[in-house]
Amino acid sequence: MPDARVQAAIEHWAPRFVQAGVDYNDFLATTGRVEVWDEWLDAWCGNADMHAGLAEEAAANERRLTAGEAWARATVAYHFAKFVWVVDPGRSRAAADKAVAALAKVHEYLDPDAERLEVPLDGGRVVGNLRRPAGEERPPLVLLVPGLDSTKEEFFRLENVFLDRGMATLSMDGPGQGECGYDLPIRPDYDVAVTAVLDAIAGRTDVDLDRVGLFGVSLGGYYAPRVLAFERRVKAGVGLSGPYRFGDIWDHVPPQTRETFVAKSFARDDEEGRAKAAELDLSGVAERIEQPYLAITGKLDRLIPWEQSERAAAEAPNGTFVLHEDGNHGCANVPYKTRPLAADWVREQLG
Repeated sequence: MPDARVQAAIEHWAPRFVQAGVDYNDFLATTGRVEVWDEWLDAWCGNADMHAGLAEEAAANERRLTAGEAWARATVAYHFAKFVWVVDPGRSRAAADKAVAALAKVHEYLDPDAERLEVPLDGGRVVGNLRRPAGEERPPLVLLVPGLDSTKEEFFRLENVFLDRGMATLSMDGPGQGECGYDLPIRPDYDVAVTAVLDAIAGRTDVDLDRVGLFGVSLGGYYAPRVLAFERRVKAGVGLSGPYRFGDIWDHVPPQTRETFVAKSFARDDEEGRAKAAELDLSGVAERIEQPYLAITGKLDRLIPWEQSERAAAEAPNGTFVLHEDGNHGCANVPYKTRPLAADWVREQLG
C-alpha cells in the first residue's frame, strides 16, 4: 500500500501529468511501482530514461518526428520526477538538468527555430524558451509563467495552443522556478522578472512587443495579476487557479507543497515559510490592474479554493471570472475547456 504522500500524488496529479504529455499507461505503471515517497524520483527517471532510449533509437534511424515525440515524453517524465520532491536537492537538480537537456532535443527535432534566452536578474538569471508561429512576421507575444514547482519544461504542449493561434510564446523560469530558482528565491514582486525579460528583448523585431500578453498557472495565477498591476507593457493577462493570499491556505495545502515552498523561498523552516507565503498577497494590488484580466479556475480545486481566484478578478477594474464546475486545480482534468478559452481570449485582447 503506497504511503500517504504517494497516494495523494496519484489521486491529485494524473490529469496534470497527462495534459502535459505523460502517457496515462506510463502514469499507472510508474506510480504502481512506488510505495514510499523517497522512491518517486527514481521511478520517474527510469520511465524518462526509457523514452530517451526510444528517442535515440529513432534518431539513429533518421526518424526525426518519432525522436522528437519520444524526447517530449522524456522531458515531462524527468520534470515530474522532481516535482515537489525535495528529499535530496542534488538528485532533484540532476533530474531537472536532464529535463532541460531533453527539451533542447525536442526543439532540435520538432521546432528548430526555438530559442533559449538568459536574462540577468539580481545576480542570477531568468531563463526562457522563445518559440514563434510559422508564417507570422511579427506575431504577438505571450509570456507563460509557471507556478510553485512547474517549469518551462512542462509547457511544450501548452505553448502549442498559443502557437496554433498565431501567437509567439516565451515560457520562463523566474525567481524560485526551475533554472532561475537555484540562485533566486520565490518573491512576491515577480513582476521584476518580467520587466527584466521585456527590457532584454526590447530591440527584437520578430515579435510585436506592443502586443504582449501573459498566462500564469497556479502560483503563476498570483504572479499574473501582480505583473499586470506593475508592468504596463503587458496588455492583457490570464491567471489560472491562482491564490489571492497564499498565507491564508498554508495550513490546508499538502505537506509536499509546504516543503517545496520552504525550499524554493530559501526559508529556514516551516514558520519562516509561512511568513514568506503571507507576503504573496494581492490586497491593494488587484485594484491597480488597468488591463483586461481573466481569472479561470475549477470548483473542485482542492489546493487553492476557487474563491481566492474569484476575489482577484472581482477587485480588478477590468476583471472577468470563469468557474468550471467540473474543474480541478489548474483545470487539468478539462484542458479542452480551459486552454482554448485562455488562448482565444488573449488573442482577442491583443488584436
